[in-house]
Amino acid sequence: MASTLWAGGRRVLPGIAVLVLVGLLARVVTAVVPIGSHLLVAIGIGAFVANVFGVPDWATPGVDTHGLWLEAGIVLLGATVAVGRVIGAGGRVLAIVLGAVIATVLLVEALSRWVIGIDEKAGSLLAAGSGICGVSAVAAVAGAIDPDRRQVAYATATVLLFDAVTLVAYPAVGRLLGLSDVVFGVWAGSTMFSTGPVTAAGLAYSPAAGEWAVLVKLARNALIGVVAVGYAMYYAGGANASGATRGPHREPHDDGTHDDGAHDARSAVRARLRQLREGVPVFLLGFLLLIALSTIGVFTPAQRTAIGNTSSWLFLVAFAGLGMRMNVREFREAGIAPVVVVLLALVVVSSGTLAVAMAIL
Repeated sequence: MASTLWAGGRRVLPGIAVLVLVGLLARVVTAVVPIGSHLLVAIGIGAFVANVFGVPDWATPGVDTHGLWLEAGIVLLGATVAVGRVIGAGGRVLAIVLGAVIATVLLVEALSRWVIGIDEKAGSLLAAGSGICGVSAVAAVAGAIDPDRRQVAYATATVLLFDAVTLVAYPAVGRLLGLSDVVFGVWAGSTMFSTGPVTAAGLAYSPAAGEWAVLVKLARNALIGVVAVGYAMYYAGGANASGATRGPHREPHDDGTHDDGAHDARSAVRARLRQLREGVPVFLLGFLLLIALSTIGVFTPAQRTAIGNTSSWLFLVAFAGLGMRMNVREFREAGIAPVVVVLLALVVVSSGTLAVAMAIL
């Protein structure tokens, strides 16, 4: 056991050291030259290093742990969330989140099928990725609807492209418009795609905006199971309808009787429930637990400050890894049609969501 842990540690430690060094370099650069948030600079340095020099094999296992540090940072961030403000705006924020998700999914589906003419399943992958939680949603829905690999690759590349663009564009637009921390956090959390870029953009704007962005984004993430099940049922229904004229073929049992399909129906229901359960990220539960513990006074103010500082350092390491996993070659695989679909939907939904958030928050 100990030898296995030691071997695993030796594999990841060199890459983790690289992430730490990139993060420290970002802090040094922003301390000397005030060019913006050190979190965004860490992503930029990481992307530069990866695309110019490449990530060596010995560093890859450690660099790939960046998602773990992001999730750990999000969990700890729960201890710093001001619950009173969240409760006060809860109903309005939830309405904004649901409106943005529904509008994005429906608009991307409509543009894909009836305007641009993208393959049906590719459009569904784009809708889930842009409406829920980026590449994670693409993977979850892909497992439910069985698309071909080309469709998954196009959707993934398109989501990654917009992750990179919105990571820079959102804070810039927010500062240009002078948005409040709450409005910016809710806007970013409701309309940006993947959890990492949302967290980075929010924290780059301000710590309070980062808290709101993460809170809203995790609310969206919790819908991934519902969306995956919905798409699975839709495409399964389509497949059943296409084969209805032939009639179902059932193998006889040993006694000559045929299965009435009840067992298959029960199995399908269990599979859908399992998808719903697995769609809830574990770190979301940890985030909510820390919010609850902080609310009932488990942590002193000094402890909350220490937890917040730890969370900030974890984010710095995570975002260095996020940058080092941005591959320019993947962006080129997106193709123009998926980019046009997602761009149109993003402009419409993002603008509408921002207008609503500014009006009611």
